[in-house]
Amino acid sequence: MKVKLLPSLIAALVLGTATLAPAYAQHQHGPASVQNVADVVFTLRTDIADGKLVFMGNAGAINGKANPTLNVPLGAVVQINLVNGDGATHDLTVADFAAKSNQINVKGASTSIVFRADKKGEFTYICSLPGHVQAGMIGKLVVGDVSPTAKPQGADISRDPHDVGTPVGARGPQHLKVNLETTEVMGQLMDGSTYKYWTFNNKVPGPFIRVRVGDTVEVNLANKADSHMIHSVDFHAVTGPGGGATVTQAAPGNNKSFVFKALNPGLYVYHCATPMVAQHISNGMYGMILVEPEGGLPKVDREFYVMQGELYTAQKHGTAGENEFSLEKLLAEQPEHLIFNGNHDALTKTHRMEAKVGETVRIFFGVGGPNATSSFHVIGEIFDRVYAMGDLTSPPLRNVQTTTVAPGGATMVEFKVDVPGRYILVDHALSRMEKGLAGFLYVTGKDDPEVFTSTSKPDAASGH
Repeated sequence: MKVKLLPSLIAALVLGTATLAPAYAQHQHGPASVQNVADVVFTLRTDIADGKLVFMGNAGAINGKANPTLNVPLGAVVQINLVNGDGATHDLTVADFAAKSNQINVKGASTSIVFRADKKGEFTYICSLPGHVQAGMIGKLVVGDVSPTAKPQGADISRDPHDVGTPVGARGPQHLKVNLETTEVMGQLMDGSTYKYWTFNNKVPGPFIRVRVGDTVEVNLANKADSHMIHSVDFHAVTGPGGGATVTQAAPGNNKSFVFKALNPGLYVYHCATPMVAQHISNGMYGMILVEPEGGLPKVDREFYVMQGELYTAQKHGTAGENEFSLEKLLAEQPEHLIFNGNHDALTKTHRMEAKVGETVRIFFGVGGPNATSSFHVIGEIFDRVYAMGDLTSPPLRNVQTTTVAPGGATMVEFKVDVPGRYILVDHALSRMEKGLAGFLYVTGKDDPEVFTSTSKPDAASGH
């Protein structure tokens, strides 16, 4: 149906403000319930932000906010305008109120939906085109005075990427102790969701262990008394039965230990190796040990510790509340979540990776898995050096765009940052971004037009 717009509404559309009428016309829900002037008006623009498709607030209090929450009074007639800001095909749908716009295909085109918000509660507005919700086009519509639903809170199990230990340098071989505690922790998976992680030292991944070739390393493993499972540790850097797992099968409340000599320099994964091994790994029981060569590694300005993992949950990705382990999905190798450093927010919200223009960055990167091979890539950067498969003694690969890292494998990459901006860490199997796999590296400093400069004119529809 067509809605007659009065001058007051036209002004509201321009300003993007919410206008409240003193009283609401009494109509039934559905097309016949819509009066000739909306009580509340919002304007959204389709856009791309943080690597996702989004609805962006276009004016007023929601201006510049991605997928803003739209708050309206119960009984109000609501108009939501949609402007195409990216040139792709989109629509706007609020299924709970049977409101769906036509599709808009051209940048600058617009459409709108009008409906009466006659049900109290929290609802969603989406783009209904296939894949667009998964790509990020979903927001919340709150009708009436709704008390916010308490979101479950778990412990922060995410590993700080700055936790790389102290470089070995030029010292000789030493006798070192490594203390690991296995714990089972209800941790934060994403906003509104939790998961029962199994960890080394309460974080995912476990601690970054840094030794020198020739060191004698004593490993002490303690399984916390309130655990329900037996746990162990297998170091890929160990020459010995099970990488140490054979002698570290520790029941809850028990301790196990062994000693090994670091014979081979390199960057290696460690993980729990108690049956079923894949479940223990996917629940978070993995980490890395760096065995530095004689003389240590060349000095760089920044070092970061990043590991990729998978979670197999019975609930679909994005489900609020406690998410539970699914054996069926693990055996089918169908993860609901792919993560850097333990959860969805670790390297995008919780921990901030930073560097300055002109600095050299080194990333120790590993894949806990247990199943998915990673195609590690930093969008907007080229790896100056890649130490493939964690090999620190062979000459590195040069000028690499994307490097493949197998489950239970590792690599070390180095690159100089030349231009300021936000660089996104991804697995270039890019569908995995929609399941939570992304990290940010923020680079500050002066622009260098000889390296990169934008020559585009601002878009009329979006202003950028």
